[in-house]
Amino acid sequence: MPPLSEKSIVPENNGQPSSGCEDDVSKPRNTSQVVLSPEEERKLWKKIDLRLMPIISLMYLFSFMDRGNIGNAKLEGLMTQLHLTGHKFNVTLTTFFISYALFEFPANLIIQVVRPSRWLPSLMLVWGLIMMLMGFVKTYPQLAAVRFCLGVAEAGFFPGIGFFLTMWYPKYKLMYRIALFTGAAAAAGAFSGLLAYGIGFMNKLGGLQGWSWIFIIEGLITMLIGFIGILVLVDYPSTAIFLTTEERRFVEEQRTLNIDDEEEGTVLQRVLSAGADWQVWTLGFVLMSFMTPAYGITFFLPTILNSFGYSTPISQLLTVPIYVAATINMITVAHFSDKLKIRSLFIFALQFITLIGYIIEISNSPSGIKYFGAFLCVIGSYSGVPCALGWLANNLNGKYKRAVGLALQGGMGNLGGIVASNIFLTKEQPRYITGHAIEMGFLGVGLVMTVFTAYTYHCLNGLIHERGEENDEVAPGTDLVHDTTGT
Repeated sequence: MPPLSEKSIVPENNGQPSSGCEDDVSKPRNTSQVVLSPEEERKLWKKIDLRLMPIISLMYLFSFMDRGNIGNAKLEGLMTQLHLTGHKFNVTLTTFFISYALFEFPANLIIQVVRPSRWLPSLMLVWGLIMMLMGFVKTYPQLAAVRFCLGVAEAGFFPGIGFFLTMWYPKYKLMYRIALFTGAAAAAGAFSGLLAYGIGFMNKLGGLQGWSWIFIIEGLITMLIGFIGILVLVDYPSTAIFLTTEERRFVEEQRTLNIDDEEEGTVLQRVLSAGADWQVWTLGFVLMSFMTPAYGITFFLPTILNSFGYSTPISQLLTVPIYVAATINMITVAHFSDKLKIRSLFIFALQFITLIGYIIEISNSPSGIKYFGAFLCVIGSYSGVPCALGWLANNLNGKYKRAVGLALQGGMGNLGGIVASNIFLTKEQPRYITGHAIEMGFLGVGLVMTVFTAYTYHCLNGLIHERGEENDEVAPGTDLVHDTTGT
């Protein structure tokens, strides 16, 4: 958090008193030197979106699908052939998140010195190869070891993409773009279910069971997308040859409005600054309150549906409409959150929706009601992820601090994967009382953290605007995310 210096304060509403209900803390406003008409600006952002978002979304779709397809493989003979009795399946899930959490932070420092157009696709090539090799494992220890390697390879991708987008988009165009690529995570659930349904018919082909073909085919597709990424992905606006000189200047100026990327001190000091910022940890818990339920439902949804009495192919297909609905809702929420400039109200509502879903799942309701509850669990948890990411990204100044802060937040979120991997016990299916109860506990903590963060921003903005009103040298106008919660 920058110091509350009077000379760095910009009052809201052209100097008029603020309601003090903003989700963001005020930042200095830069003056744009390049002026585009509204139509020209719209066409520019559309051109950037078309160049960046399709390949990013496609890459993340396979990232999330490759880590979650083990839930589909579980129904295609993985458990019996590798003798995954007791807690072995849960331990296998856990190994991925241990390596992922350990390497996420250092990986997001590498993107500061390595070109994103090379770093991100290279990661994808590596984890695609690992995914393909997973189809040939013969024992439980081999599977756990390969999952650990998969976590190492994927660790730098999610926070790297988050940081990459902050270098292109202004703060109030950012969350919609984060939702577009994280929406691919929900789409991955639908696509993985369809793909697993088709691959299931390859069972015994070449002497391999269906679960092996799921890993092999998806790994090969991942590597293909990685090669395409090398050819298509670009670096930063300043080097984007598909933009004119004027357009590059405009993007840089718009991106830095109300954001100060100048940092003092050594790299270590910048890293420590991110670690000492309260926002990183509170919003890390908010992200964890979404990602823990999201991972839990991703890994065990096919099994939950199968326990309703459906066949394995039908259980795979029944996951598709749930993830399609989550994708649509995620994009819709992000659009209105950016348009209304509200974060916390949407986050609170999504946490509550997810909580209702898990209450239904832990109950002894009929299978039709529980299927509806699964919709709520997936829609709420998946849609909340871009909201939590965008809220923190909007409030961290400095490139290193933002990169480190997003990595730490992402690391906390993915620690939820470790939790989710170990709380759904086979002996408790189909109700999974322990797993659902712990997920509800995380959502409760998330609700408290959301209220605390929104209230703290409210108080800080009140102090900033009071000092701004006393400063005659402050330029009018600012660009805050207004949070109407509590008004």
